[in-house]
Amino acid sequence: MLSNHIQNGIETAKLAWSRLPNSEEAEVHDGADLASTSSGNGAESLDYEVIENYAYREEQAHRGKLLGGYYVVLKWFLALLIGIGTGLAAIFINIAVENFAGWKFSATFSIIQTSYLAGFVVYILLNLVLVFSSVFIITQFAPAAAGSGIPEIKGYLNGIDTHGILLFRTLIGKILGSIGSVGGGLALGKEGPLVHTGACIASLLGQVGSTKHHLRSRWLQIFQSDRDCRDLVTCGCAAGVAAAFRAPVGGVLFALEEVTSWWRSQLMWRVFFTSAVVAVVVRTAMTWCGSGKCGHFGSGGFIIWDVSGGQEDYSFEELLPMAFIGVIGGLLGALFNQLTLYITRWRRQYLHKKGNRVKIIEVCLVSLLTSTISFGLPLLRKCSPCPESEANSGIECPRPPGMYGNYVRFYCANDNEYNDLATIFFNTQDNAIRNLFSAKTFHEYSAQGLLTFLIMFYTLAVVTFGTAVPAGQFVPGIMIGSTYGRLVGMFVVNFYKKLNIEEGTYALLGAAAFLGGSMRMTVSLCVIMVEITNNLKLLPLIMLVLLISKAVGDAFNEGLYEVQARLRGIPLLESRPKYHMRRMTAKEACRNQKVVYFRRVVKVADLVSVLRSSKHNGFPVVDHPGNGETLVIGLILRSHLFVLLQSKVDFQHSPLPCNIRGGSLPNRYNYSEFVKRVSSKGMSVDKIHLSPDDLEMYIDLAPFLNPSPYIVPEDMSLTKVYNLFRQLGLRHIFVIPRPSRVIGLITRKDLLIEENEDPGTVELQSTSVRPCWRDRRVLGRDSDVEHPLLNGLLVQH
Repeated sequence: MLSNHIQNGIETAKLAWSRLPNSEEAEVHDGADLASTSSGNGAESLDYEVIENYAYREEQAHRGKLLGGYYVVLKWFLALLIGIGTGLAAIFINIAVENFAGWKFSATFSIIQTSYLAGFVVYILLNLVLVFSSVFIITQFAPAAAGSGIPEIKGYLNGIDTHGILLFRTLIGKILGSIGSVGGGLALGKEGPLVHTGACIASLLGQVGSTKHHLRSRWLQIFQSDRDCRDLVTCGCAAGVAAAFRAPVGGVLFALEEVTSWWRSQLMWRVFFTSAVVAVVVRTAMTWCGSGKCGHFGSGGFIIWDVSGGQEDYSFEELLPMAFIGVIGGLLGALFNQLTLYITRWRRQYLHKKGNRVKIIEVCLVSLLTSTISFGLPLLRKCSPCPESEANSGIECPRPPGMYGNYVRFYCANDNEYNDLATIFFNTQDNAIRNLFSAKTFHEYSAQGLLTFLIMFYTLAVVTFGTAVPAGQFVPGIMIGSTYGRLVGMFVVNFYKKLNIEEGTYALLGAAAFLGGSMRMTVSLCVIMVEITNNLKLLPLIMLVLLISKAVGDAFNEGLYEVQARLRGIPLLESRPKYHMRRMTAKEACRNQKVVYFRRVVKVADLVSVLRSSKHNGFPVVDHPGNGETLVIGLILRSHLFVLLQSKVDFQHSPLPCNIRGGSLPNRYNYSEFVKRVSSKGMSVDKIHLSPDDLEMYIDLAPFLNPSPYIVPEDMSLTKVYNLFRQLGLRHIFVIPRPSRVIGLITRKDLLIEENEDPGTVELQSTSVRPCWRDRRVLGRDSDVEHPLLNGLLVQH
């Protein structure tokens, strides 16, 4: 019966595309693979569409309820493993970073008791060793692990695969590189790389390990297609955010709002489950490390900057300065995006083209600059006496050397003095943010100290972002925003003279405003900020500053990830099409380029010649019924052609089509054999050995093509085509002439098919479309209705 479906599909396709232009008059082309031609960075489109060829239909026909149940259970099991793996990776990174930073600061504090010069040298050398290890791993081992990775993962879920971003060595490079770069004190964070780490773990689990390292299990090899891996990578992205901030709900919303181009309820449950697993794993590790078993990690802690003891309420007069924080956040965020764009473009044009040695030297120089500023500026800052009014706040002033907390004593003559710049600079970023968010510390920072830190750290963050190390921008953004937010809070306290106003509250709002102005996230960022600060009372204020900062930032440029994606040559399809697309049609978008097509029965030599001369990844397959017309019967993918050439089992001597209607075609392939491995370049025609006799053989492509690709009429607006392409995750769309005859009409009722109905009315398990040939008044007496139609296509004579 399935072979009859193939034959019927071919005949129906002949009807549907009876006047599709031939090679001389063609007006469609493979325009989905812009990345591989425009950027030149090895990126290509992904195949999220289900290819309903003979092997797929055969597999669906033999898949029973037991196998379907196993498929669902395995999805949940992999979601569990993704959560556990990402949580463990986050714990390992945080333990390593906190311990390296703790040992570094402890050694430096012990040395400066006798000599500040010796402490300065040791501090610089320790940072340099950590940063050098990071950039060496990236440049020599895993180049795809540089940067945050979020633009590449966002592109992957948008339908663009950049080679190498989900490989095993990228995962290792991301983890080890993040430890070195963050532990070395650079002005960047580990949260963005954790999102990439979660995506890599999800992809590797979906492939059941790495083929190169022989880590595969055959009984788990179900999720082989790009469509299946897309779901797993989405779970990994959410798990990365949940692990980075201990914000499981924020992780789910981040995946929904920021990285995915589509969503469905079944995936929501699995993403939520994965984030919950991460929260449990991280919580368990925190409890176990709380007794000091993890060294400095127990003291520094995982990210949760608790401000629940801060400002209890706010007055109407405070809304104006809070709105001002949102405006400043939008301006600073937009400026940050623009500066990083210019500097990264200059860096790639003049520095990174010179090789890995220049990249290593650049990062080492940035490390020297960062270490000099963070150690040298506090030396130039005059110490302040410990405030007496805060003796009952529970915060010790000054704190003991080498311990975590407020009021760092650095280069001070008296024992009861502290250095406000060292409190921010001479600390890990997590603890510096915790100090800026702290309540009951009204006089800890001076306006001059905060302004100095803001200018210097903002500059360092701009310069550091884009270097050849794993670099996240969440925590540096929080550092920048909380600094100017606390600065505004100081002026508000002095202006209103109210005791219930906390500077730490304004620091939190400033952090949210800068992230909103830079990354342009709203809902997910709002929830993340609430979860990491443990203060639900500030939710309306966070929403206010996020909306203002995003609106201000959007007036100047795009978000940080969109800017970086465009800089990397990743052709993202944004949620909204361009305005001028409303005035364009699908035919105009084809740009009158010629189609590269194959006949149904093609000579192997011709097939190889076309594959070598063309870079297209999808080819129309045509047939000639004998009346002089060229009829398109489906779409064949480049990767599928490689499988046929590699196996050679379907080579035939005759140039005549094989008899599919009679059911004589054996199913020699599993559907997984047609799937390109995730984040791989796939096969190449030059690597396939074909003898002269093989080149004289023929292949009938009909059993292997997709007989029901997506098609649009030539006068459909380009906006509608854009939405269809993006929401369905397509790679190819056929443009056909305007049809003239209706053969059927599908309504909502036709799609509501129950399981106990006649299975003959349901052609595929994945497609619940009933043939629409009941209304004879519409169909007339045309004999073509005897064949099932492909999803109710409109046809013309």
